[in-house]
Formats: sequence, structure tokens, C-alpha cells
Amino acid sequence: MDFERWLTKLADFLVKAGVPAEHGPMAALGLVFLSLTLLSLIVVVLLLRRKFRPGEVRDEVSAEALVEEPETTDEVATEEVTTPGEVEEVFVEEPPPTLTAMPEVEEPPSTLTTVPEVEEPANLYQRMRQGLARTRSSLVGRMDALLGSHASLDSEFLEELEEILITADFGMRATQELVHALNGRLKEIDQNQPDQLHKVLGEEIRARLKTGEPDWPTPESGPLVIMVVGVNGVGKTTTIGKLAKQFADQGKKVVLGAGDTFRAAAAEQLEIWGERAGAEVIRHAEGSDPAAVAFDSAKAAVARKADVLILDTAGRLHTKVNLMEELKKVRRVVDREIAGAPHETLLVLDATTGQNALIQARMFQEAVEVSCIALTKLDGTAKGGIVVAISSQLDLPVRLIGVGEGVADLRPFDADEFVAALFANN
Repeated sequence: MDFERWLTKLADFLVKAGVPAEHGPMAALGLVFLSLTLLSLIVVVLLLRRKFRPGEVRDEVSAEALVEEPETTDEVATEEVTTPGEVEEVFVEEPPPTLTAMPEVEEPPSTLTTVPEVEEPANLYQRMRQGLARTRSSLVGRMDALLGSHASLDSEFLEELEEILITADFGMRATQELVHALNGRLKEIDQNQPDQLHKVLGEEIRARLKTGEPDWPTPESGPLVIMVVGVNGVGKTTTIGKLAKQFADQGKKVVLGAGDTFRAAAAEQLEIWGERAGAEVIRHAEGSDPAAVAFDSAKAAVARKADVLILDTAGRLHTKVNLMEELKKVRRVVDREIAGAPHETLLVLDATTGQNALIQARMFQEAVEVSCIALTKLDGTAKGGIVVAISSQLDLPVRLIGVGEGVADLRPFDADEFVAALFANN
């Protein structure tokens, strides 16, 4: 009776709390049942935890270990016919080898640090060769396999070779020119001598490559101004940083203009590179007018008698008319402050994007009078033929290529070196 009276009071309480009157008794009964279930579960969990306490398990394991240890000790004693003193000497002498072995683990870093010192001069050709490894294996490997699969160098051979060149991103125009030239020189090639095909194709590729001047322009007065353009994600800011470090290592004073005011943290990234290169970075608040940054950068470079001014620019989609107009404005502003500036307009392209890089180059060339190209991430693609496509189709020199992560891996492009590395024997 007490339970029923208590249940009735609980039902009344639930009705006052908003439960419909006709459902009050059932809701009260359900609440009691739920409470009892939760209480039972808590009791079961507590009992299980008490039964399987970690401490008891560890005690059992340690007890077993204590039982087994004397057996192993006895076995050693029976197998090793030595006195206790000699056994103790054995166990005392074991730790020192582990202590002397520790420095041996640290030796590889020291050898790693000495290897670059030997390979650093390891001429830049080696870097180029390593950077083109994927392109070489894709292009040359498939060419050699094609030679071995044909009884004669005929039109079918040239057709399949054309497909190989296109997949390596040589572009349709350059590929057709190369195949046409090879068709006239097939008599020079012995199909059993792959090197002859390499030689002839290499000569034809070299004839279509344009390289920039070995040295940067020297202005009559004021600093050398390099305006760097390109879409986001191609490695533009990194290229600027590496280039600044190279100029600084030559003893030149460098000023960097953080003109990419739209990409988040672009100025901060440039400042990090500026610290590494010892270059001053001129920046404004995010979202500022890039032309204003260019103006202040030019003023600062002249006032500080800098040797080089490198201007970063926004890299929004190259199809945006506003961006191109903005870049034209930056050029006008810099030209007013420093006669003839920018002396170089460097377009940065990502080699891994293949034909998209060619499209970008056309758009920027029409808008801002691109004078030379830096092709990054050449070591990360099997489509290094894009170098030939850009150089031959746009009549633009490739001044710089990126074949690695290091500062020295951004290097002047040498057409002879490129062809030699492309067809180097593995």
C-alpha cells in the first residue's frame, strides 16, 4: 500500500510537470522501472571492476615470473660450467657494450651531414638529373620499349612515338614538329641502338628550347625590379624566397614587396623567407591595395639603396579581369618610381599541372607582358615535356626551374643540361 501511495504521488508530480493525466500512472511506473534498471547496471559494473582489478592481475603475473626465474637461472647454471664469480662477470660486462653501442646509433647523422658536403658541389647537373627522373623513366623508358617492339621505323612507329610525347605533355604543336623532324632523320637511327634515337630527338628538342639570359638585367640606375606573377598554389612565394636567398648569398641587398594582400597569411609567409634571406619585407594590412604596397616597396628600395626589389602579387584565378587590371596598375606604379621597372616579369608555373600551365602562361602573357618563366615542381611530375611546350609555343624563355625543395634546387634553366639529363643513362 505504501508503494501504491508513493507511486500515486509520483504520478501526480509528473502530471503537474506536464505529463497528460491519462498517462501519469504509466509514466510513473516507467520511471520507477528505469531507475531500478540503472541501479542494477551500476551494481553489476562495480562488482565486475572489483573482480578484475588490474592490481590482482599484475600480482599473478609477477608471481608466475618469480616461479619461472629460478628455473631459468638453474638452466644457465647447468649449461655454463662456471663459478658464480665468473657468471657475475658476464652479467657485469654486458651493459658496457650497450653503452658503447649508443654512440654508434648517432653516427649516421654525422655521416649524413658530411655527405652533402661532398655532393654539394655535386654539380647542379646531378640535381637536374634527379629532378627529371620521373620524366626520364616515363619518356625514355617507353621510347626504348617502342623501339624493341617494332621491326622497322615506319609510320606506325612514329604514330606511337607521337602518343608518348603527347602524354609527356610536349603539347600538340611541339609534338607534331618533333615527329615531322624525326621522320626526315629516320635514316640516322638504327633501331638496335636506342642511343641514336635519344641523340636525334635530343637535338630536335634542344632546337625548340629558349633559355633566358644567364645573368639578370642590370638597370642603369636604381635596383633591379622583378615582378613575380602566377596563380595561387604554384609555389610563387616560395620561389621569391629562394630567389631572395640566392641574391643575398651573392652579397646583394634585397627588398621584398608583399603585394599579395588577398591570400591569407601570404605576407607572413613572405616575412619568414625574408628573415632567412636577411631581406626587408614591405607589407600592408591584409586586403590593402597591392599598388600601394608596390609604391611603398619601390620607395623603400630606392631609399635603402637596395640592389634587388622582388614584388609578390596576388594569384587569384587568371581568368579574372580585375586581377589582370590590378597587375597592370602595379606595373604602372613601379615604372613611375623606378625607370624601366619592372625589369623582369617572372611568371611562375607549376609543372605538375601540365597543359593548364600553358593556358595560364598565355593569359598572363597577354595581360602583363611576361618576360620569362620559372617552372616549379619539375621533380614531382612525369610530364617534363611541358618545358618544351611552353618554350616553343609561347616564344618565352624558361629562366628558372625547380627540381627540389632546397634553395639551390631553384636554378637557372640550361637547355643543354636539360636535354642531357633527360636522356641520361640510368
